[in-house]
Amino acid sequence: MTLEELNKKIRSCTKCRLHKTRQHALVGEGNPEARLFLIPQAPGEMEDEQDAMFVGPSGQIFRELIQKAELSWNDFYITNLIKCMLPGCRKPKQDEIESCSKYLMQEIELTRPDILVPLGYYATKFIFDEYGIINDLPKNNFKDHIAELIVADDIKIFPLSHPATPLYQPELQGNLEASYVRLKILKKQCKWYPVCPIKRYTEQGRLDRKWSELYCKGNWQKCQRYKMEESGRYHPDYMLPDGSEAEHLKP
Repeated sequence: MTLEELNKKIRSCTKCRLHKTRQHALVGEGNPEARLFLIPQAPGEMEDEQDAMFVGPSGQIFRELIQKAELSWNDFYITNLIKCMLPGCRKPKQDEIESCSKYLMQEIELTRPDILVPLGYYATKFIFDEYGIINDLPKNNFKDHIAELIVADDIKIFPLSHPATPLYQPELQGNLEASYVRLKILKKQCKWYPVCPIKRYTEQGRLDRKWSELYCKGNWQKCQRYKMEESGRYHPDYMLPDGSEAEHLKP
């Protein structure tokens, strides 16, 4: 199945009660080949009317956040956990999530992104459940995982708060902006990765791949090797991205 064929199924879906109150079932937008795959909860009233992602009040905030992160829509693919509007902006019901998430997982399989970015509690809870990170994530624990890069199987997960957050909690605007800015780091791997010893050691099976996934292909700006390479300072091949030394890699 192609993404275009899947989108046709989404647009005509009648699997749950939400098809009775929607105008449009929204399909994904952006670049299907991008590293970043963003997952908000569901379309709002304006999205339902205009058949487009993030055109309502939270959409304005989202576009400002993306601009500050120096990203364009070509830098990510974005699709909802729930494809139809939730009446009265209510919470999604479990059977709706179960029905609609099958489309989401097919989208992930077809696009094969490097990093999943669930936006908000319900999208994060579903992704955590699906990839065995935390089963049935408590809502009051969601904040502890915001902007935390997690490696799961062959994919990475980077949860963020939903852009609608400042509409209800304006005091969180600053934290929201700071976490979204990190997306510009994650949109590409470290420029030194092709020649980095960490890549070689990982491919040889001498080093756990978590090091390359979390740093080289993840938050490389935090990598001590990257910082020293940029400043021209010497660092041995057996130094790990966190600055520690791997004894088993020493010559």
